[in-house]
Amino acid sequence: MNNADQGYLERRGQIEHYFDRTAAKTWERLTSTDPVGRIRATVRAGRDEMRATLMSWLPQDMTGMRLLDAGCGTGALALCAVERGAHVTAIDLSANLIQVAKNRYASLSPLAQGTSPSTNRGWVEFSSGDMLDPLLGEFDYVVGMDSLIHYDAPDLINGIKILSERTKRAILFTFPPRNPFLAFAHTMGQFFPRSDRSPTLAPVSQQKLRNALQKTIVTQGWAEGKTTRISRGFYTSQAWEWVRS
Repeated sequence: MNNADQGYLERRGQIEHYFDRTAAKTWERLTSTDPVGRIRATVRAGRDEMRATLMSWLPQDMTGMRLLDAGCGTGALALCAVERGAHVTAIDLSANLIQVAKNRYASLSPLAQGTSPSTNRGWVEFSSGDMLDPLLGEFDYVVGMDSLIHYDAPDLINGIKILSERTKRAILFTFPPRNPFLAFAHTMGQFFPRSDRSPTLAPVSQQKLRNALQKTIVTQGWAEGKTTRISRGFYTSQAWEWVRS
C-alpha cells in the first residue's frame, strides 16, 4: 500500500466514524422534515437545492438505466432517481444512515415494491461500503453529491478517475470551492459542539481541478459539462457535470 492509498483509507475512516457513530442522529434529523436550528436550516435548504439541480441534469425518463448514488446518505437523491425508473445502487460508508434510507424507502409504498432488477419500474439497492469498490459494476450515470468534499484534491481526482472508468454517460459530483466565505463558514463551524462537527472540508480551486481532469479523464474521452454553485447560508458547494464525449 502506497502513501496515497494510506491517506485515502485514513480519511475514509474519519468520515465513516463521523457519519456512522458521531453524528448519525444529527444527519438523520437534518435530512428529515423535523424542525432544525437556523444554521442547519440553511444547510438543509442548500442540500435540497443541490439535489434538485443534480436531478435536473439527469434524464426525466431513466427507465432501465443504472445509476450509482455514491455517498447516498439517507437516500433522498436515490429515491428521486427511482421515481424516474432508474435502477439505483446507493452506497454510503455509514451503516446507520443506510438503515435510515432503507426505512424511508420501505415507507414509500408502492414505490418500494420495485425492488428487483427483473421489474420494469425503478428500484434501489442500499448498502454500506466504499463508493469506489469495483464490485459495484458499471453504470450509466454516477452522482456524488457532497460525498467527495472531505477528501483532498489528489484523492478527489483519483476518485473521479476511478468512477469514470465504470461510467458510460455522465458523472455529476460536487466539491467545496475555494473562496473566503467557505473558509469563514468552516471557522464558524468549529463553534459547534465537538460531537456535531463534520470532518474538515478540503476546498479546491475549480481551475486546478479542471487542469488535473484534463490530464486524466479528458484523455479517456470525457468532456466538461454544466457547472453551478449553490450557496445558502452555511452551505456552499459547486456542482459539476462531466460527460462522455
